[in-house]
Amino acid sequence: MMNVILLQRVDKLGQMGDVVTVKPGYARNFLLPQGIALRATDANKASFEAKRAQLEADNLKRREEAEDMAGRMEGLSIPMIRQASDTGQLYGSVTTRDIAAGISEAGFTIMSSQVLLDRAIKTLGAHPIRVKLHPEVDLMVQINVAKSEEEAMGLVVEEEEDDFGNDLEFGAFDNEDGDVVIERSDAGDDEAEEAAAESDDD
Repeated sequence: MMNVILLQRVDKLGQMGDVVTVKPGYARNFLLPQGIALRATDANKASFEAKRAQLEADNLKRREEAEDMAGRMEGLSIPMIRQASDTGQLYGSVTTRDIAAGISEAGFTIMSSQVLLDRAIKTLGAHPIRVKLHPEVDLMVQINVAKSEEEAMGLVVEEEEDDFGNDLEFGAFDNEDGDVVIERSDAGDDEAEEAAAESDDD
């Protein structure tokens, strides 16, 4: 394991100035080369403390700029025109790079690393995607994946609750026959999954 000093807030790890223990690979491959942390040597600790006030001031300025940008991006919907099968499966996928390019074309320059996407999008529909503008500022944007601009303009994300009170996200879109196709993303918890498993066993 390796001890590092965080130079900014890192989700689930710590705040600026915290000394945390991480796996060496995570430090060498991500934290250190990205300038997010320093090795927690005595010299680096002393250097950080000497620069702490300036680092905190710089971070505050960047956070305020990110908050302003987030306010201007609120409600942003990005159309992504793709070819797809009759079942809504894409011939290819929409990646973080595609999303970053789409957002940048809308006038908000970001990097693909700021798009938080667990896996590439491979289906038509409306997809809510989280974008991190700053370690302490993020927001949701809507990616509308459709076969045409007209279909993309009509996409919406609607939220409902299931029987367990969990939020369900639905992306609705029209297919070529004019039928409404619903894509469901279940954000349910373990209780819902266990209940479903018990139902299958019965």
